Amino acid sequence: MSWTGFKKSLNRAGTTVLQKTGQIERIIDREFADEESKYRAFEKECQAFQRDSKHFQDAMRYVFYGAADRTSDGAMASHAFKSAVEELDSGIQRELDAPYRATIMEPLGKMNAYFPVVNEHIAKRNKKLLDYDAARSKLRKVIEKPSEDPTKLPKAQQEHDEAQEVFELMNGQLITELPQLLDLRIPYFDPSFEAMIRMQCKFAEEGYEKMSAVQRYFADNVRDDYAAGQLDAQPRHPMKEESINRVVRSIA
Repeated sequence: MSWTGFKKSLNRAGTTVLQKTGQIERIIDREFADEESKYRAFEKECQAFQRDSKHFQDAMRYVFYGAADRTSDGAMASHAFKSAVEELDSGIQRELDAPYRATIMEPLGKMNAYFPVVNEHIAKRNKKLLDYDAARSKLRKVIEKPSEDPTKLPKAQQEHDEAQEVFELMNGQLITELPQLLDLRIPYFDPSFEAMIRMQCKFAEEGYEKMSAVQRYFADNVRDDYAAGQLDAQPRHPMKEESINRVVRSIA
């Protein structure tokens, strides 16, 4: 940090302290505060959307991963199940993984990459606001208590005008551009949501189709219990129950 930057940081820290004690008036821009609040909500939702989308992608990848290796040998149903999960596992990798990355994860990553840039501009705007508040306070004091030095008032006025111009420029830019960023969210993310729904449907349909084909190898009484919805009511092994719950939580 340069000496000039260090001095500015010290002055801004002093201004912040004086504002907290009420010695320097703080400018509150309601319009900017409203736009920043909407932007922060959008930023939070985008980051959560990216995390949840990554979790769902991982769930699609691993829900059938290794399941074929855990089947017992010898039974027709076991062989059919092994074949079905192997086809689903390879199909997910081949048909869903790359499109999911291209249509959902990459657009989310690009949008979230903008937030640090926007946040940097907001931080600069807040620093310029502190400079403006300090210049306003200094000018008011010079006016209220005139100095014998005739150069003090013109100098304080110039510092005030320069600080005001810089702050209002950055503040106006953010007030204009933050709503534009939020307005882009629907046309930008609409294709991603549509792609996600289509891939979820494809994932569910193919899983149901493959798993349904295994039923014909089950015993008659097992198929009847499944059709009557009685299998869900039967007690499960604790380890199997926990395994199922982990998969359900990962998808949810």
